[in-house]
Amino acid sequence: RLESRFRSAGATVLKPQDDTSPDLLLIDLTLAAAASEIATLRARHPDSRIIAFGPHVDGDAFKAAKQAGADELVARGKVIERVLARIKGGD
Repeated sequence: RLESRFRSAGATVLKPQDDTSPDLLLIDLTLAAAASEIATLRARHPDSRIIAFGPHVDGDAFKAAKQAGADELVARGKVIERVLARIKGGD
């Protein structure tokens, strides 16, 4: 669902195995190793912006994501809106 919305807005969606350095990375905080993945991605792509998203009630996951290097934390219900704004140039 996310990919199709972002593609229709003009974004190029890359897969984790792509060697390109993306402008923006999205991480779902419901993944078991989300914080570890954020730290790995931060090391591999220091200039990319990382947005972590998940249930707004999961404060521990949001805190861990921030400590791991996420630039922005977004509630699951707002992630599409937030990313579409960035794609359209509205930070």
